[in-house]
Amino acid sequence: MSLYVDIHVLQTVPPSCVNRDDTGSPKTARYGGVTRARVSSQAWKRAVRLMFLELLSKEQVGVRTKKIVGMVAKEIDPAILKGTQGDLFGAEPGEPSPEAMKQAEKLLTAAGLKIKDAEKGTDALFLMSPGQAKALVKVDLAQKEKELKKACQEALMEAPSVDMALFGRMVADDPSLNFDAACQVAHAISTHAVQNEFDYFTAVDDCAPEDNAGAGHLGTVEFNSSTLYRYATVNACALEKNLHADTPQAIRAFVEAFVRSMPTGKQNTFANRTLPDAVVVMLREDQPVNLCGAFEKPVAAKEDDGYGYVEASKKALCDYAKQVQDYVPAPAKTLKVGPDGTLPQVLDKLEAEVKERLGAE
Repeated sequence: MSLYVDIHVLQTVPPSCVNRDDTGSPKTARYGGVTRARVSSQAWKRAVRLMFLELLSKEQVGVRTKKIVGMVAKEIDPAILKGTQGDLFGAEPGEPSPEAMKQAEKLLTAAGLKIKDAEKGTDALFLMSPGQAKALVKVDLAQKEKELKKACQEALMEAPSVDMALFGRMVADDPSLNFDAACQVAHAISTHAVQNEFDYFTAVDDCAPEDNAGAGHLGTVEFNSSTLYRYATVNACALEKNLHADTPQAIRAFVEAFVRSMPTGKQNTFANRTLPDAVVVMLREDQPVNLCGAFEKPVAAKEDDGYGYVEASKKALCDYAKQVQDYVPAPAKTLKVGPDGTLPQVLDKLEAEVKERLGAE
């Protein structure tokens, strides 16, 4: 049996710079012969992980850091160390004991990870779940080297967090610690052509003399506005292999976070936090299907239609969804926010559908 959960979202953002390139410009892409606004999958996955902190328990969300020694030491010496993950993950201030740090470093090194030192940690970011940290500290360091390595690696493969099971984990030091991702997220692109614009701004020096009419600072910010097509898919069966009974809840949390989250680029400048114009969730038993082909021909804002891109984008998406049925079967189930209820109601139906279909396998 196969079960894929495809999420299709149309979302309009006002003048904004949601996701910047190395020059500070909003990211773009050429598609269908024209320039589109683009928001990278990495940016939106980060926003999803942050929203997981609101939707899931701390035990279900992993920590991605180089300073994994302190995270493990927290489990060895919880009375002294109240968390070194940083305020982002709700950690409390505190420092580990030297003994706890040494033991944690030994355990992580035994697992095959290269630790620079207890403070700097690993060369690359490492994603670890709270459950894996707890499992690791239970390993007996007195074992022989071969048995110790096996025990430590098994601990780091236990109890993956929801984000680890969804987005995967790559470990260059030892690929045996990798987790294959059960989720794919596409780069969001505008359904129409865009052209970046520039905002020229000045800042006034509050302490400048009254006869000084000049600005204290001059600058420009590049921005665009667009109606985005966003797509992601979850392989529910692959996810179940790692999360087991927690899979329906994890899929519900991912869909809600994907729908409601927004990357924070230049958010204070543009206040661009919007909600989707359309959300369609399809359960497929054949393969995931990205419907971006609906917008290969860019949508046009026509005077006859009262301008705007949203309604034309909805029509193009619906028409293309029917067109792809020449190649693949219709979805086993389609849920739409609006026609099938509010977002919470659709999420309830989705969770029940996933639970029933996986339980029937």
